[in-house]
Amino acid sequence: MANQNVERNKLSKKLRRLVGRAVVDHSMIEEGDRVMVCLSGGKDSYTLLDVLRSLQRNAPVRFTLFALNLDQKQPGFPADVLPRYLDGLDVEYHIVEEDTFSIVRDLTPEGKTFCPICSRLRRGVLYKRAGVLGATKIALGHHLDDAVETLFLNMFFGSKLKSMPPKLLSDDGAHVVIRPLYYVRERDITRYSEYQQHPIIPCNLCGSQEHLQRQVVKEMCQQWDQIQPGRVENIARAMQNVVPSHLADANLFDFAGLKQQLRLLRVAEQTEERY
Repeated sequence: MANQNVERNKLSKKLRRLVGRAVVDHSMIEEGDRVMVCLSGGKDSYTLLDVLRSLQRNAPVRFTLFALNLDQKQPGFPADVLPRYLDGLDVEYHIVEEDTFSIVRDLTPEGKTFCPICSRLRRGVLYKRAGVLGATKIALGHHLDDAVETLFLNMFFGSKLKSMPPKLLSDDGAHVVIRPLYYVRERDITRYSEYQQHPIIPCNLCGSQEHLQRQVVKEMCQQWDQIQPGRVENIARAMQNVVPSHLADANLFDFAGLKQQLRLLRVAEQTEERY
C-alpha cells in the first residue's frame, strides 16, 4: 500500500507538470478565465477535471471552472453516476440532455462510423452551452496519443498532414477550445484513473462498432511502443518542429521564388564583403 501511494503521488505530480507545461506553452488559460471542462464519464475527462482543479489552487493566474456533461440519451446510460460523483467533489456542474443518439443512428450510413456526425452534433451543443454559461475556454480531454493517432488517420485516409491542435478557435471565432492533456500519454491517464477509481461510463455508441480505423492506428502505435519506446513521443514532438521548406506544400513555402531568394542572398553576402 505504501509503494502504491508513492507511485500515485509521483504520477499525480507528473500529470500536473505536463498539463502545466502545456497550459503555459500554448497560453491555454489566462487571468479571469471561466473554463468549461467537458466531462464524458471516461478516464480522460475525469483526469482532466482532477488535474485542472489541482492546478487551480496554485496557478499564477486566477480562473474558475465547471464541469459539463452531455447526456446524449444512449440506451442504458447511467444518468445517476456523474451527478453523484460530482456532488462529492463540491464542484459546479451542469448536465445537458440532448437526444443526439437517435439523430446519429438515423443519419449514419450502414457500415460507416458514427464518430463524424456524433462529434459535429456534440460540438454544436457544447458551443451553445458554453455561450449560455459564460465559458471563456472549453477544455477537452484529448491527450498525446489522440493527437498522434489523428495525425496518421488524416494522412492515411484524408491525404492531409494535420492533427488536433492544443488550442483552437472555433470557425465563428466565438469559442476557444483547449486540450490541457496534450503532452500526457494515455497509459499514464489509465493508471491515474485506476488509482482514483473513477466511475467509468463506457461509450456505447462508437464503442459498439468494430474495426474502427482509429483502433487500428492505436494498435499500430502500441506496437511501436513495444518495439521502440519513445517513438510515439518523438512523433508528437515532430508536430511542434515543422519545417515547411522540407515538405511539399507550395502554400506554406515559396518554392517558385527560390532562385530569387538565392540571388538576394548572394547580393547581401557581396554587400557585406565590401564593408
